Amino acid sequence: MSTILGATEGSVRRRVAVLGLGEAGSIYAGDLARAGAAVTAADPAVTAVPAGVTPAAGAGDAVRGADLVLSLVGGAAAGAVLEEALPAMAPGALFADMNTAGPGEKRRLAARADRHGILFVDVAIMAPVPRARILTPLVLSGAGADELLAVLAGWGIPGTSVGGDAGRAAELKLLRSVFMKGLAATVLESVAAARAVEAGDWIVDQIAAELGPSGHAVVARLLEGSRMHAVRREEEMCQARLFLESLGAAHPITDGTIEWLHSLAAGSPD
Repeated sequence: MSTILGATEGSVRRRVAVLGLGEAGSIYAGDLARAGAAVTAADPAVTAVPAGVTPAAGAGDAVRGADLVLSLVGGAAAGAVLEEALPAMAPGALFADMNTAGPGEKRRLAARADRHGILFVDVAIMAPVPRARILTPLVLSGAGADELLAVLAGWGIPGTSVGGDAGRAAELKLLRSVFMKGLAATVLESVAAARAVEAGDWIVDQIAAELGPSGHAVVARLLEGSRMHAVRREEEMCQARLFLESLGAAHPITDGTIEWLHSLAAGSPD
């Protein structure tokens, strides 16, 4: 099995289109190019592309002839980008929607792709991409989940298929987010209060001790990541709250997490 350093011996050179060249999209485009894929990428807001990646004028140009399309444009733009890509894609190609969105929206996009003969995959990215880059674990659902899982294995990318229903991966991602972002909000609140009595370092040590040998690194990631990605994470948690509401589940922790992220996004972290 390959790693990101090269393609599997004897494997087919796949043609991949990456839509969206933000933090995650740039990493996937560059690493897949180094793994031996022929990668084309498009982003209307980004002119530079990673080494080995061919730029395209738009989504339609990028996906033409691609075996696999990775959409990393953010949930708000996911529908419009899919609509632009579908007419240019060949029937049977894989469209992996890697954006965070609610399960209902994922199912709507899957139905749209199915009408064009495109294999849609709802992909949940289960950790921050910069940490493990394209080796970040993925959860897949939808009509093309098993086929994409086989493709990912050829690059050594860890993935789990959770069935043929688009939206299932999104559900699991949002449930995990309730815990992970809620944990981050708890850490933020504890540290902010401790700093008010000059006990910031003490409380960080206490929290880190409960989180195991890498506790200090985990605390640092929770604090820094929440501040750096507050806007995106607030949107994600709003989707999580909608999902919990659809289940009839209580969500006071999620409400508090959204409040914290909103304050961070507005520039008032404490």
